[in-house]
Amino acid sequence: MAEFAIAELPVGRGILGLCPMPGIAGDYHGDFRRLLRWSPALVVSLTEPAEMATLGIDLGADLVHAPPDWAALPIPDFGVPTAAVTARWAGLEARVCAQLAAGKRVLFHCRGGCGRSGMIVLRLMLLHGEAPDPALARLRVVRPCAVETRAQLIWATR
Repeated sequence: MAEFAIAELPVGRGILGLCPMPGIAGDYHGDFRRLLRWSPALVVSLTEPAEMATLGIDLGADLVHAPPDWAALPIPDFGVPTAAVTARWAGLEARVCAQLAAGKRVLFHCRGGCGRSGMIVLRLMLLHGEAPDPALARLRVVRPCAVETRAQLIWATR
């Protein structure tokens, strides 16, 4: 697997980042340090709890002692948010938009940093006035694997 990297996109006055789950390639501590150096105001984990547990990591617990805030919005791999998660997204969406309006960085991760992260970032790009096709093309310039399924594309653009 490739080195941990954060793809970034200017959106609004801030920057959205997408990355794989820290530690997925085996160097959790190095990935965690790179994540902190990127200086996000908020980190959002889109993985289900079992995905981190299989690696023996708890990013939320580790971020308790670090500067960025952390939120969990668990979505199944290759999936879209359930109705309950979509309801929770409304509050988190407002929080993310406030960070972007303040010129801050917000980082999203899922297992590979592609489907779930891409879906959420695309939705935020559209909320900030971008048209769907050009937004997806711009997103895929920095993260070619972004938005992996038709269902993810539909959820992001509805």
